[in-house]
Amino acid sequence: MRLIIENWIKYASIEVDDLSSLLVVSISMKLLPSGIGRKQTTLVFLPLLQIQLRSMLHAISAPKSCSISYPRIPCYEKPLAPARLRVSASLPEPNGVKVEYTPWLVVGLGNPGKKYHGTRHNVGFEMIDRVSQEEGIVLNTIQSKALIGIGSIGEVPVVLAKPQSYMNFSGESVGPLAAYYQVPLRHIILVYDEMSLPNGILRLQPKGGHGHHNGVKSVMEHLDGRREFPRFCIGIGNPPGTMDMKAYLLQKFSDTERKQVDAALDQGVEAIRTVVLEGFGSRISRFNIGQKYKYHKV
Repeated sequence: MRLIIENWIKYASIEVDDLSSLLVVSISMKLLPSGIGRKQTTLVFLPLLQIQLRSMLHAISAPKSCSISYPRIPCYEKPLAPARLRVSASLPEPNGVKVEYTPWLVVGLGNPGKKYHGTRHNVGFEMIDRVSQEEGIVLNTIQSKALIGIGSIGEVPVVLAKPQSYMNFSGESVGPLAAYYQVPLRHIILVYDEMSLPNGILRLQPKGGHGHHNGVKSVMEHLDGRREFPRFCIGIGNPPGTMDMKAYLLQKFSDTERKQVDAALDQGVEAIRTVVLEGFGSRISRFNIGQKYKYHKV
């Protein structure tokens, strides 16, 4: 099995004149959907196939004592040398929107474990779970201290990730994953909680600072201090009165707040889909305006 995967990684990393064999094997391994054409394979699915095959190779190379399925404790090791990827391509769509097929890395910040499930500080994890469900991207592999899933949104390759090293060390996962899958800064979407926004309000920005968020600080540190990557903020509001901030972040939502957040997560999935397929255009501008005033009654 390992030899087969290695051979196909090598095969998919060079210029290919005849893709028929690659298509047959890929479809039989259920790595690609049936009924796709040569043009789609060359520009879209080869990058995704390379990512999937390398992830499988990484998984089967782990020691037997190392589980790669969540929530067991992972065994961390130096990733294999990545295959060469030529994944930057774009084609005009019928609606005039230019789709770029370079992979995206969508990372939700949070803390691992049942203790933190459903808390305000973990809404980033919840967004990744919601995208995973809606897009059929299974989170089933541990890599670079993160639970990841590999798939696509539309025909664009996507890696979903939930760092498992706790919030303040999230960058230890994001930096290595971005390097391994050769994801450019502009295609790293960081999803996290934001106290400066009212509960359930969303905001998508192409870049920004850390806003005193320790998870975002860690990610920036592991991206060489760069800030030119997209942020998807999920509002959780400020602590009431003199309540301790840490206690507030680790508290679960009230019933009313929970309904607002659940509705926001549904809207967030569509927003992420729009960014991946269309980038930061007029639709995202309208989305941000709509979010800003969605609780205002006329």
